Amino acid sequence: MDKTPPACDTLISASRLLTQNRDRAVLEDAALSVSRGVIQAVGPRADFASIRAERTLRLGDALLMPGLVNAHTHSSMTFLRGLADDLPLMDWLRGHVFPVDRGLTEEIISLGCLLGCAEMTRTGTTTFADMYLREDAVMETVDRCGMRVLAGEGIFAFPSPAYPDPAAALDLVRGQAARWKGHSRVRVCVMPHSIYTTTPAILASCRDLAGELDLPLHIHLAETPEETANCLAATGQRPVAYCHSLGLLGKDTAIAHGVDLTEEDMDLLAKAGVAVVHNPRSNMKLASGVAPAPDLLARGVSLGLGTDGAASNNSLNLFAEMSACALLHKISRKNPTLMPAQTVLDMATLGSAAALGWTGLGRLAPGCPADLIALDLSSPNLQPLYNPASQLVYAASGFEVILSMVEGRILYQNGRFTGLDYPLLLREMEKIMAWVLRARG
Repeated sequence: MDKTPPACDTLISASRLLTQNRDRAVLEDAALSVSRGVIQAVGPRADFASIRAERTLRLGDALLMPGLVNAHTHSSMTFLRGLADDLPLMDWLRGHVFPVDRGLTEEIISLGCLLGCAEMTRTGTTTFADMYLREDAVMETVDRCGMRVLAGEGIFAFPSPAYPDPAAALDLVRGQAARWKGHSRVRVCVMPHSIYTTTPAILASCRDLAGELDLPLHIHLAETPEETANCLAATGQRPVAYCHSLGLLGKDTAIAHGVDLTEEDMDLLAKAGVAVVHNPRSNMKLASGVAPAPDLLARGVSLGLGTDGAASNNSLNLFAEMSACALLHKISRKNPTLMPAQTVLDMATLGSAAALGWTGLGRLAPGCPADLIALDLSSPNLQPLYNPASQLVYAASGFEVILSMVEGRILYQNGRFTGLDYPLLLREMEKIMAWVLRARG
């Protein structure tokens, strides 16, 4: 009989391991093993004593947990961070973002995305949903740097740097879907930008394309009272009802924001099985309003967490987003029991994974992708550690992260990025900043 101890690619141990499993178990003096990018086993460190590992990571006083999932962002817009702050949404878009968008190149998109990936891996995000222009460059960048993404070309009624008209945009998405089909870390999504930048015909075409290619659909919806007023004036319906009448709402649909919602809107979203991605910091900064997150959860709506883009947040840090989410709803309704820490942590992991339709993400369990992060528990702000979920939501900044791993590959560890040349990236961003200032005029 072969008595050779079982082997794995990587064995990781830490003083705490937060599983995010069904019981939300937190293990002490724990370990997990990884082979071929997949978690093989999770449990007490003593249980792994006989396992042979090609690589062993002894993290010591650290918290090992699932990588966070940013369910809505525009990663390349890091190059616009801080350019036009303290403005209403439509003034910000039409006066500052859209004029720059017209001159975008694949190089600018790629470098902006790379900076976004650096920020996210540095602060514990391992997967994100991305909508912008020239998304081919985003997908290629993510593939090179090692993160995980659900990406979609932003589809508009007007020309973009990536396509001359909506028909060409749909063809572009078809090509992207064919190119990345079966990729383990890059998936494609149909992403009409919004109801106010499209037409009924375009939205219907997006619906049909998603069905044809079996792709999810992601759209900005019900973001502001102004959007609602314009939709009512143009169609006689509120945004959610309008999209429902066009057949856009279903179990494979996620809407970003969901701020201006009535009871009827929320009932409709729940019945249709639509996921909602909450973006509290962006909504606060643009004064869009407060999404009724507690009411959506009470209806059983799958609720994820997103940062939106760095141009309107101005951060891609989901730890900051978790804290903002928990505090915002307590003060807005004057109820300290709303949005408890575990609920918010669930949003940034399991809820966001569900919004992306990506099974296995957001938890550490056998058979799940080895997408994980570790935080240094010796950081003063994380001591003493009574409740890990509370510390992660209310005390952590994200910069306690000492390890970010996707599919078993280390992307960041102890100040070092493994998938990118960060000093070179900073020099390139200086050149892009000069271009943006010229392009804005």
